[in-house]
Amino acid sequence: MADLPFTLDQLRILRAIVNEGSFKKAADTLYVTQPAVSLQIQNLEKQLEVSIFDRGGRKAQLTEAGELLLSYCEQILTQCQEACRALDDLNELKGGTLVIGASQTTGTYLMPKMIGLFRQKFPDVSVQLQVHSTRRTGWSVANGQVDLAIIGGELPSELQELLQIIPYSTDEIVLVLPVKHPLSRIPELNKDDLYRFGFVTLDFQSTTRKMVDHLLVRSGLDLQRLKIEMELNSLEAIKNAVQSGLGAAFLPLVSIERELNGGTLVRPVVVDLKVHRQLKLISHPARYCSRASEAFRKDILPVFASPDSPLRRLNRSLLEENKHKD
Repeated sequence: MADLPFTLDQLRILRAIVNEGSFKKAADTLYVTQPAVSLQIQNLEKQLEVSIFDRGGRKAQLTEAGELLLSYCEQILTQCQEACRALDDLNELKGGTLVIGASQTTGTYLMPKMIGLFRQKFPDVSVQLQVHSTRRTGWSVANGQVDLAIIGGELPSELQELLQIIPYSTDEIVLVLPVKHPLSRIPELNKDDLYRFGFVTLDFQSTTRKMVDHLLVRSGLDLQRLKIEMELNSLEAIKNAVQSGLGAAFLPLVSIERELNGGTLVRPVVVDLKVHRQLKLISHPARYCSRASEAFRKDILPVFASPDSPLRRLNRSLLEENKHKD
């Protein structure tokens, strides 16, 4: 068999250039010099006898041959990573890496708790968390760059057909008020009371804002009657604004547990208003599942799942089986 006309290092450099958008940024990411990156790509083009990059523009742009090579590059490097994980598994969770994905809210507020518990149980396993949009997270799982992920949004139809999607847990969207708000001491409010508040929300283009608006409409609220006083670009900014008395807000419950426990925000009950979203566990059924990934599914995910989650039911059945074996 003839020698391959490329090396794994050259494929890693190609992927880094595409991901970073330039030779210089790729060099910085890989901790090598820009001339070294350029030389490797020149050698690759010489060995393949094709042009991989169109050097006419300011940004590194792939040629048709470059696009074709990149598609195989992703598959080859993913297979290499899976081979390394399989070999690490021989050490029975005494090493290796677990790569987890999450959409924004879940990754910010829920995943750190999960990873903390996992690290207590398996301190020798390195954990990487990638927090992106639901769509990007889904493609990362599909491409083998992420072992498993928890998302709150809807996946594109092509990913729904490719990935395994399991209902995992529910997150409630709740009303929060400033502590000194005149209505903060009233334990129950009516829907009509909401139209008297000034609200602080996420920016209208935010996917989380669109998701919350959709759920509120489905719950019977007339969004046209809600008075939006301020739009901000993060949940943390909204929490600070509400704490400062600048308005009310609808926020995911998982994002305000600390504030509710500390008494810096108030959560009144709104009669006949229940707003929930479904969190989902996604993975690729055809890709290698490492022992670290199995341990995360079995020992960590059921702890934070809803009582009726398939994962929690599975965990209970496994416990029952182990009791009978004992």
